[in-house]
This record gives sequence, C-alpha cells and structure tokens, in this order.
Amino acid sequence: MHPELGTLADLDRLIAEAKHRGLEILLDLVPNHTSNAHRWFTERPEYYVWSPDVPNDWRSLFTGRSAWAWDEQRQAYYLHQFAPEQPDLDWWNDDVRSEFERILRFWFDRGIAGFRIDVAHGLVKDRELRDGVRHMRNRPEVHAIYRRWQQIANEYAPKPTLLGETYVPLGEMVRYYGNGRDELDLAMNFDFVKASFDAGGLRPIVERTLRLLPPPATPVWFGSNHDHSRLATRWAEGDERRARAALFLILTLPGVAILYQGDEVALTDGRVPRGRIRDVAKPPRDPERTPMPWTRDGSEWADPWLPLTDTSRNVEEQQADPGSMLAYVRGLIERRRAFTDATYRGLSAGTGPWVYARGDATCVVNLTNAPARYEDVELAPWGALIL
Repeated sequence: MHPELGTLADLDRLIAEAKHRGLEILLDLVPNHTSNAHRWFTERPEYYVWSPDVPNDWRSLFTGRSAWAWDEQRQAYYLHQFAPEQPDLDWWNDDVRSEFERILRFWFDRGIAGFRIDVAHGLVKDRELRDGVRHMRNRPEVHAIYRRWQQIANEYAPKPTLLGETYVPLGEMVRYYGNGRDELDLAMNFDFVKASFDAGGLRPIVERTLRLLPPPATPVWFGSNHDHSRLATRWAEGDERRARAALFLILTLPGVAILYQGDEVALTDGRVPRGRIRDVAKPPRDPERTPMPWTRDGSEWADPWLPLTDTSRNVEEQQADPGSMLAYVRGLIERRRAFTDATYRGLSAGTGPWVYARGDATCVVNLTNAPARYEDVELAPWGALIL
C-alpha cells in the first residue's frame, strides 16, 4: 500500500463526492503484468510466464531486446512484454483469472463505475510459446476473458463500463466489442490517434470505424494519452487554431470522446530534463505526462513527480476568458448534448472542408491551412462550425 497516493477512505470520499456532482469514477486496471516487487512474484511465482530457456523470438516493446529475463532465485526466464521490472502474468492459470474476478468485484462493490483496462489485447500468450508477435499478443483466447468480465459487470446496477486499451489495427479493434457489447463496452481506436491530422488521414478511419462496429457498439475518439504526444504538440504543432479543430472533431463525432489532461487548454508536451526522466521506456513518455497547470504561478504543485515547466496555458486564466480554449471546449461539450444519440452522415466529398450531419446539426471543419467554403459559409484556416 502507498498511502501517499491516497487511501481507501480517500477513494470512498472521492466516489461519493463525484456521484453528488453527477460524475463517475473509473480506475485503471493492469491485468497483463505486475511489478517484480509485487508479493505475487515471490509468493505466487506460478502466476507468471516462465521458461527454462529463451523459447522464442519475442522482443520487449520497451527495450527492443529479448522479452525474457533471467531470475536467479527461480533459475528460469520470465516473460516481460515491457520493462524487465514488469513480469507478465500467465492467463492460462485459472488462479490468475480468479484473482482478477475478485479484484473486479472488490472495486465494483466500492462503487467504481468501471475500468480502463491496460494492454487489453495482450493478456493471453500462445500456450506453446511459439515464435512471432501474433503468438505474443492479440490472441483469440483473450475474448473469453472479457465475456466473463462482462457477465460480472452485469451483476451490478448501474452496470460498470469496461474500456479497453486495444493497441491493434482497426479491423481487429472492433472484435473486442464481441457481439455488439458482450465483451468490452468500449475499445480505444489507435488508428485514429496515430493518423495524420488532415481529412485524408482521419476521415477514412472514422467512416470505416462506423461501418465496421457491430450494433449497438459505441466508438471511442481521442487525440492524446499518456503514451502519445499531446494533440496540441503532435497534431497542432503548438497552433491553438489546429488544437481547436482537433477538439471540434473529437467532440462532434458520434460516440465517446476522451480528453486527456491538458487537451482542454491546448497544453503542449512539457520539457523534462534528462535528470528528471522517470519513464523506463525508450524513448521516454514523460513529456506528455507533465502536470496540468491550474494557475499561472504553479503554486498548487509542491513537488510534482515530473517538472511543471510552462504555466502559460493554465486553467485559472482561461476560466476567466470567454474567448479561451477552455471556454471553446466547454461550449462544444454543451452543444454536443443536442445530438448525442444522432448518427453520422458524411455530406462533403473530395476537396474542401469535412462536412457531416449529426441529426439536425451540420458539422463543418476545415483541416487545412487555407480558407475554405461550404455552400455560403466561409471558414478560416482550421475553422469549424456547427450549423
């Protein structure tokens, strides 16, 4: 336990206060691996994937070297898809499955509204440990886990949400919804976040997603997360006009919109000196994980995990400015309520702005650096309107 990160009493109070305000709390669940400092690694080694020798060509996503590390105590190799300090659990072991069913119920009983499931596609590995990435991740056996978890979630009312971090191509991502929604409720669309920021890159992904999703599955759209450069840096290149266009798209497409901390004020990646790097991945992902600036002076942060280096875009000042990025995003969130349940219908084709109908609303976004026109409406570079 790490009380410096909060206690169960703190969490119970957070859940209660959130419900009072009409909010729900989801937690991050990491079922693929634990720390090698976790007591399971010492007390229940059978929970992990072991081999007497290096059995295959699997590579660590973090180190680029073999995904097998030698353990002196066990005199065997253990699997780590990521860092050597993060041994993978063995999901062929029924006791591991039982442990996580207990974990789900523990948090659901406390009122948690659901989970974001880390590495949702990577839990099950090939039982024979054969060569090839296809045997290391995105195995067909993983779907049975989520069907079971959905059964558990259905024991609760309101039913908790299962959101998967699904780093797989779009055609595979839709399979994680199962038959509509009997596996994950929501699956993260990484083809979208990794696309080039233009209609030619994004529109085909959006429309293919909506075509492939099995009814009544709900799509998920996001432009930043803890593993990817913030959209204000990666897509917008520091240009607030482009950041507004990105948020317009995310907040007017049908489905669930995820805003990563800082998106709503067009926060760019932070500068993290070499001596302050915390991440074990290479390259480190710390720049997109720097703290959220709430005030200009940054005094709300006493000793943050990562440095707070730029507070020029902060919540306090934007909250007081009706023309700010924050005000713009809040306005979009309010306006999307009018067409939340409406379907998407593409209206424009070829060159020009991207235009689509959501019920009675028409959304027009210019994803170029030149002025554009739709019917009798003029759009500035990176401009967007709901008609």
